[in-house]
Amino acid sequence: MAGTSDTLALLIDGDNASPKIVSGLLAEIATYGTASVRRIYGDWTKPNLNGWKECLLERSIQPVQQFAYTTGKNATDGAMIIDAMDLLYTGRFSAFCIVSSDSDFARLASRIREQGVTVYGFGERKTPRPFITACDKFVYFDVLNANSVEPEARQDPQPAAVVKAKEVKASPAKAPVKPKLDAAALKMLENAVTASADEDGRANLARVGAHLAKQSSDFDARNYGFARLTDLVEASGIIDIERSGHSPKIVTVRMKGKARPKPNG
Repeated sequence: MAGTSDTLALLIDGDNASPKIVSGLLAEIATYGTASVRRIYGDWTKPNLNGWKECLLERSIQPVQQFAYTTGKNATDGAMIIDAMDLLYTGRFSAFCIVSSDSDFARLASRIREQGVTVYGFGERKTPRPFITACDKFVYFDVLNANSVEPEARQDPQPAAVVKAKEVKASPAKAPVKPKLDAAALKMLENAVTASADEDGRANLARVGAHLAKQSSDFDARNYGFARLTDLVEASGIIDIERSGHSPKIVTVRMKGKARPKPNG
């Protein structure tokens, strides 16, 4: 996985993403490295992309115009793929961030990984599995929105009575649907701990997290309603956690019921 000092290329499919995710998206990407290239693709003559125009300058995202030459064919995908390959061959980037819910980018993600470059994918929960599994890590849009609030457009202050009336009329927001920590997730967690454990059954939590990412690119504690992997592990009920050291603390885990080996003699 890329580190925070690495150079990234951010490519956004404007037809398959909303400007509401921008704050959360850039905050997430900042934990992986610096996105020196930020591009968004689409036909900017169409009204469906108007929402993006307000935030592009503020976020330093370069719009790339791609006309829809033929009805039913997505020219945006082709432009993104061509640019991605051009950027890949420069050898300047440690990772690519592909923002789309379109399965057409599955082969692109696989090709980038074949070059030894990390791929981070971002999309809706309806994103087809081929694209998700082709990425090293995949993050869902609702997770990004849950961790960040997009600033509201500047406007004149309104009387309290008007604001209150709007609050009454507004329908309650629906919380994003997160999968439960089901048997499949628990099995993946058990496999990761077992594979990462040393002779006495202990496993470093960081190694467990890395193994989980290899098992499933979209295994993320936030997808199950937990802020950190530590919280998810504690809630699983099948793992014991031990903390030691200071700044930072070392977190190790062990499957419950696994007896420690008795010392010789």
